[in-house]
Amino acid sequence: MPGGQLANRLQDLLYRVQTLNKVSDVVETALKEKPLLVFIDLATAGDAAAVIQTLKTTPATEHLPIISFAPDKAVDLLAAAEKAGADLAVADSAVVNHLPQLIERALHIE
Repeated sequence: MPGGQLANRLQDLLYRVQTLNKVSDVVETALKEKPLLVFIDLATAGDAAAVIQTLKTTPATEHLPIISFAPDKAVDLLAAAEKAGADLAVADSAVVNHLPQLIERALHIE
């Protein structure tokens, strides 16, 4: 499962990780926990694109980099995430295989 692999890889890289079972809890948790970066599994139940859009239009969370991911062939989910404002929308295989580079890109401040 990519989400589980992602959490393990992040912990191996010494990041503090908090996983959620419902995409609907992301906004409330982001407001409370003030994360450095948000990963959203687009294949989870619920409207992940709406959550991304809410994060990007809420003043307290609009600055958060969002990396969204979905199964390799779910191009519709990836496109919806990009349209909603995700900083990166990548296939599951890319997020697991290129995690350090994706984090660096998402956290890059110009």
